Amino acid sequence: MKKAGQIKNLIFGTFSDPKMIFIRLVVGVIFLSEGILKFKMLEWLGPGRFTEIGFSNGYFWAYFTGTFEIVCGILVITGFLTRLASIPLIVIMITALITVKLPLVTERGFWTFAHEYTTDFALTMLLILILRYGGGKWSVDGRAFKI
Repeated sequence: MKKAGQIKNLIFGTFSDPKMIFIRLVVGVIFLSEGILKFKMLEWLGPGRFTEIGFSNGYFWAYFTGTFEIVCGILVITGFLTRLASIPLIVIMITALITVKLPLVTERGFWTFAHEYTTDFALTMLLILILRYGGGKWSVDGRAFKI
């Protein structure tokens, strides 16, 4: 029984910090809008972009990533399964770093990379914060799953 409580706490547990709602809204809205854009801007952010950066099946990866960004973005905004939703988003950010941002160092130099990576770095740090502390006081996790 103790093990089940630990798993529940790991997934739904959250600190009672009311300020987390602002972090969740920023992160969630950004990922929600970026996910939608992968379906709307096919050449710029969708399959064309994924093919351009070296993915063999651009349509699959663009729609796969876009779907995760939309679903996880909504979960983060509502604060439901917040910690769990942050994990695929962190994977997306690490993949973007490796496939898109790091090549900038050799192509255009460190300062171009540093400039281009600022938003991604901030989002990654906020996702790590969400993973660590959960959805906060005003989240579905914080309301429905008192631990």
